Amino acid sequence: MTTAGPRPAQVHAVDERLPLRRLAPLSAQHVLAMVAAPVSTVFLTGQALGLGAGRTASLLSATLVLCGAGTLLQSLGVGRIGARLPFVMLPGGAATALFLQIAKDHGPATATGSVVLAAALLCAVLPFYARIVRLFPPLVMGVTVLLIGIGMIKIAAQLITGPAGGPGYAAPAATVSAAVTIGCTLLLLLLLRGVWRQTAVLLGMAAGTVIAVTTGLGEFTPAGGDGGGGTALPHFLPYGAPHFDLPAALPLLVFSLTTLAEITGQTVLNSETVGRPSDPGRDVPRVARTDALVSLIGGLFGTSLLVTSSENIGIVRLTGVRSRFVTAGAGALLVVVGLLAPLSRLLAGIPAPVVGGSSLVIYGIITVMGIDMLGRAAPGGTAGSAVIALALAAGLLPVVAPDIYQGFPGWARTVLGSGVVAGTLTAVLLHPLFRRASRSEPPPPDSPVRACAP
Repeated sequence: MTTAGPRPAQVHAVDERLPLRRLAPLSAQHVLAMVAAPVSTVFLTGQALGLGAGRTASLLSATLVLCGAGTLLQSLGVGRIGARLPFVMLPGGAATALFLQIAKDHGPATATGSVVLAAALLCAVLPFYARIVRLFPPLVMGVTVLLIGIGMIKIAAQLITGPAGGPGYAAPAATVSAAVTIGCTLLLLLLLRGVWRQTAVLLGMAAGTVIAVTTGLGEFTPAGGDGGGGTALPHFLPYGAPHFDLPAALPLLVFSLTTLAEITGQTVLNSETVGRPSDPGRDVPRVARTDALVSLIGGLFGTSLLVTSSENIGIVRLTGVRSRFVTAGAGALLVVVGLLAPLSRLLAGIPAPVVGGSSLVIYGIITVMGIDMLGRAAPGGTAGSAVIALALAAGLLPVVAPDIYQGFPGWARTVLGSGVVAGTLTAVLLHPLFRRASRSEPPPPDSPVRACAP
């Protein structure tokens, strides 16, 4: 009589290794869905800082390589770094807005130092994760995201009007180019379905470029060669040695703390999507360590903070493929693409108004996300509405009246003059004070609680 040997342990779907013939197209699909974010972010940065096409191409190479490396780390994991979940890494749109504001006020070297300080702070506070994350409930996060979206729209508009110091208004051709790009993007969002719909921003940018060039509304000017090499290696310290200024860095320092709440939500969502039991106490610090490490390196190569994103979760749900090795393959593809000089130089030639049009779509969506978060966090309650109103007033004041704090000391201008910092700190301070009032407050007339009351 023979006995059967031990049955092999069943491999969880998230740990499934796929053959290359399946892995390659699935990984490429993730890259197509995510690549619009780094491309638009880099061109926004290049235009705002007045970088030439060559330096913009180098910054794009650095961004793509680091996004790929971060995606690999999150997907595969090394020790206590990386969640071993199908995550991708992208430049933070909100962090980019803060980075550019610091660069405008204090210079790009100070902005680089701020990125390094923010990454170090994120890593340092992880032992206190449970306490820190309580400071940023959905209401506070909604205020932060809304103010960030508004700030980014203002910066994206400069791609259409031209850099600071120009006439202050957009040339008709630039306005039309941006409008055409937005129109193409919206049309694609209506027509495309499934995974392809996630490429609408990228395809809209391509369509806007073709129309602008063929109609004479804009010029396509790829970056020149750098000696004919086959690679476009990122430049180390492109803005010089980092300059560390704590008051100037405060916007990014506050933002790095708020990301803990966002990381928590994304990690739980990703775990639930792939069917793995959620363990935020274990996984969130691993995700945050990767963000901090990659952002620290990114700062030395000229990027702002890089953040883990769950926007590829839609692809996971649509395809039903939950393997983290698919996103690891996407990370490897991003590294290769980032080192291909011809591609980086071609992308650097996209007309600025076209990128501005795409950016307005992206950051308009971020603004709507903030509005949705606030609607869910305070659905008609007087106490919550008061916190939101005062926080938004504090955050929008430096936007509508940029010189309001001109007579204050430098550190106060830095803190209060940043709409994101002023609004977020106001919400953090006021939310606990109003929380008790909101508990004793009767529900609004149209709420389910009142509707069901006897």
